[in-house]
Amino acid sequence: MTTDVSFGVRLQYSHTLGRGEGIGGTGFRIPVAMARGNGDLLYVVNRVYDNRPERRRVTILTVDEEYVGEFNRGYHGTPDTTAADVPPDEMVWPSDIAVSKSGNVYISDEWLHRITVFSEDGEYRNMWGEPGSGPGQFDGPSGLAVDPEENLLVVDSRNNRVQKFTKDGKFLATWGQGGSDPGELNMPWGIDCDSSGNVVVADWRNDRIQKFSAEGDFLMEFGSTGIGEGEFKRPTSVAVDSEGYFYVADRGNDRLQVFDPQGNFITLSQGEATISNWARAKLDASPEVWDQRAVAQGLEREKLFYSPIAVDVDQDGRVFVLESARYRIQVFQRIAPIFLGGRL
Repeated sequence: MTTDVSFGVRLQYSHTLGRGEGIGGTGFRIPVAMARGNGDLLYVVNRVYDNRPERRRVTILTVDEEYVGEFNRGYHGTPDTTAADVPPDEMVWPSDIAVSKSGNVYISDEWLHRITVFSEDGEYRNMWGEPGSGPGQFDGPSGLAVDPEENLLVVDSRNNRVQKFTKDGKFLATWGQGGSDPGELNMPWGIDCDSSGNVVVADWRNDRIQKFSAEGDFLMEFGSTGIGEGEFKRPTSVAVDSEGYFYVADRGNDRLQVFDPQGNFITLSQGEATISNWARAKLDASPEVWDQRAVAQGLEREKLFYSPIAVDVDQDGRVFVLESARYRIQVFQRIAPIFLGGRL
């Protein structure tokens, strides 16, 4: 008997997390980064593009949208602000966040050129980094990832390189230089590690994804500039699942793209958002808003991605896509291959 097998990845929309909220609590304000924590926790970095630094924060919630808390309010920086002016547990321009299995929460700050470490509950632990281009120095640190040995990988964006540190901030290695040849980088942004310790980087200005060994040796690349399938317009984030599939936040094209372990395009999503529980509670507090939505035009576009800036995938096959401009996270479930027919 002939058996049909559907390989690859299918994404099934699950639910939406978050809503817009400037002052804190159950909502986000210009979220730019997120990380799955231990258990069912999710951490979201709110950058805030207004003159209210106290609204800059990290929101902690569960994957089912239970509000847990927040920490690390922002510092009111000026053009002359340096790291020496800012308390070690505060931030000016947070860029990314990563959480280790041992409970370290790392945040990069591209203004202060440093990495700050907190506990899972938001208590300050440590920090390191200074501006420059030497080993261990930064010029606009952005993407963060924790490798299987709990070393921290940092995308040193304006230095066009990746740096590796121990969990305590001891410099270990660096690789990369400016350019567009294989292994070179041009304003890289997002980063992730696979289960073998290989490193994947969203090479932002080169509109491609590159993969390196744990030692920084170039392994492969995929993607080019464009709007077609497998093409990118300023990819900001990349995640790798347990089977080596790549998920890319194609921000300029307002979509999520999925690739197989060899870098071949599989599928894409343009978003399927519904109203989150937090948003529903806010709307229920003002019933007239529901009436206004009933007659509003263009609401069909509300489900679509708008500036998806970060993507993460967890061990349960859930894919999280953070939208900076719509203050929310769309959650999908990876569906296993389908087998049709008789027994193999």
